[in-house]
Amino acid sequence: MPSKNPQVPGDTPPVPGADPGAVRNRPGRSGGRSPLVRFLTRRVLTALLLAVGITLVTFVLTNLVPGDPVSANLGQRALGDPAIVAQWRSEHGLDKPLPQQYLLHLQGVIQGDLGTSQQSHRPVLDDLAESVPATLELAGAAILISLVAGVAFGVVAALRRDRLSDHLLRILSLIGISVPTFWLALMAFYVFFYRLQVTPGSGRIDPGMSPPPQVTGLYTVDSALAGQWDVFSSAVGHLITPALVLALYTIGLLTRFTRSAVLEVLGQDYVRAARAKGLPSRVILFRYVLRSALVPIITVAGLAFGSLLSGTVLVEAIFAWPGVGQYAYKSATTLDLPAVMGVGLVVGGVYLVINLIVDVLYGVIDPRVRLQ
Repeated sequence: MPSKNPQVPGDTPPVPGADPGAVRNRPGRSGGRSPLVRFLTRRVLTALLLAVGITLVTFVLTNLVPGDPVSANLGQRALGDPAIVAQWRSEHGLDKPLPQQYLLHLQGVIQGDLGTSQQSHRPVLDDLAESVPATLELAGAAILISLVAGVAFGVVAALRRDRLSDHLLRILSLIGISVPTFWLALMAFYVFFYRLQVTPGSGRIDPGMSPPPQVTGLYTVDSALAGQWDVFSSAVGHLITPALVLALYTIGLLTRFTRSAVLEVLGQDYVRAARAKGLPSRVILFRYVLRSALVPIITVAGLAFGSLLSGTVLVEAIFAWPGVGQYAYKSATTLDLPAVMGVGLVVGGVYLVINLIVDVLYGVIDPRVRLQ
């Protein structure tokens, strides 16, 4: 006798006692977006709202800085002429109410116009296009060194818990976290360049060399793309010392976090079950332990990369590295408000992008994040 509810080919057969609509409304089926797409959509919308908030915060904090940008940018003779002062304020929009100034600033940001620097008399976006790649190259090299060394040291310390190597690595990580970065930069420059002369001096390349044709703004990448291996060698040589100085703190941080995360995973039941099954130690480490421990490691690495981008002022000053740190310092000392707000937007945008990438990696590594 034919069934009253014939099954359509391709449908999942009903389970006795289950809700008939459960199969139809299961995430990932046609008629609904996958959990990962919904997860990413929420994160992108949140990032857009935060971006608007960043523009407001940078604008308010910049205008709360004590000091008069007029007196910082005009000479004493010009300050005595009210007509010149009024003209300067009008040219830079400082004669308008603060809410109107913010709306004009937000409109410019949306259109890609961050204003004109009061010192270089160039668009702030052009100045940042020259300084941001230098800082990205320095911070990228530092975070790459930190990830390789910090994760490796943390895993070794966890696997050899309470042994001599564990104690030594914990002491080294504590030293890396405790030593001030600016002092370490001064010592490294003095010892390795001035005394031993084993590293090149300041700047991104040797003084007599011309920069490679600009493609990305990263001298190491651009020189390799152009086949200028002498420039590539010089750029790498100038990059190593400041990158190592910046990486020391992050290496210590990642070593401690990795050790703690790996020790926590090693005590889980599924790791004991994998050992009881006789799986090789290498398979247990990479397939079970490290994958489960990656979530806190990625969080720390993302925050560390953001702090490297925004905290390189002293290291860039010591090594004469023409990055965002030097640009921000010069802009702050001269009360160059458009440049200061531009730097604030760049740093805030970098944090937003890093957090979005970290959230995406969460969903890729841990399926529970996608389902939640």
